[in-house]
Amino acid sequence: MELPPPLRHAVDQALEHTPAADLARAAEALSQRYRAETRDGRWHVSSDLQAKAYMATRMPATYAAARAALGYLSELRPDFGPRALLDVGSGTGAAVWAAQNCWASLEQATLLEGSEAMRRWGKELSAASLVQTDWKTADLRNPLPALKPHDLVTLAYVLDELEPPVRSALIGQLWNLTADTLLIVEPGTPAGWRRILDARDQLLGLGANLVAPCPHTQTCPLTRLEGEWCHFSRRVARSRIHRLAKGGDVPWEDEKFIYLAVARARVAFPRGRVIAPTKGGSGHLRLRLCAADGSESEQTFSKRNGEAYQAARRLDWGDALD
Repeated sequence: MELPPPLRHAVDQALEHTPAADLARAAEALSQRYRAETRDGRWHVSSDLQAKAYMATRMPATYAAARAALGYLSELRPDFGPRALLDVGSGTGAAVWAAQNCWASLEQATLLEGSEAMRRWGKELSAASLVQTDWKTADLRNPLPALKPHDLVTLAYVLDELEPPVRSALIGQLWNLTADTLLIVEPGTPAGWRRILDARDQLLGLGANLVAPCPHTQTCPLTRLEGEWCHFSRRVARSRIHRLAKGGDVPWEDEKFIYLAVARARVAFPRGRVIAPTKGGSGHLRLRLCAADGSESEQTFSKRNGEAYQAARRLDWGDALD
């Protein structure tokens, strides 16, 4: 997966005259803050150079994770066509670009971002978008500004920057601002998964209806297994400047993420979801599944299974069973 051409072109233009060595140093410092989940009261991105490093190294991955999660959501909600989006903790606007790529119906987006540097570059990039955008200043550690409910509300890679009480308060506010569907995306780490489980419990308690990725509302079966957690992955194409900033030669990277989608209306659950990479051998496939009854298991399909084997061959990590 890669950025849409208009966005990729806009990012390339923004980074054109910035020395690669400067981007690499800023990207490494930013990566250390993200990995450590530093919460020291400062924005992860507060300078122009840091915002550029984010655009070079993290925006493509954030876009890929958001686009994948929105794609899973749209498969289960083929009738859903949001016109207004509220994106909270927007960074440089990756989630809006992902939503626009997923739904041609999207017309307007309100974006809340606290970092002035991120907000300034987000506005610059969104000039190439077909969606009308309204960028607003917001410190997510405080109550959000007064807004009307939006069809779709997104929160991508934000909860890891907040303390638990602030997370809970923010999620409650986001649900109140959700007219139809709320999507939360977090890093695909054990800690990110735990934050998603906490959000899942809170939102179900508030009356939200679970859409994805879970095919049930029972306790996640992976919580009973040592060293296991639910997450998914998207392969992200690296541009030349991305490789230079990351100091790598490989033209791609795998972005691990976990997400949660809930809605006001009840949505029919699929029979299950593939929760690990497909394993295969000569004439057989093994799929690890989370099922609608709340269980997880690994099932084997061989050529002798006929149509079931052919159906299994079409499934990938993260896909729902129809």
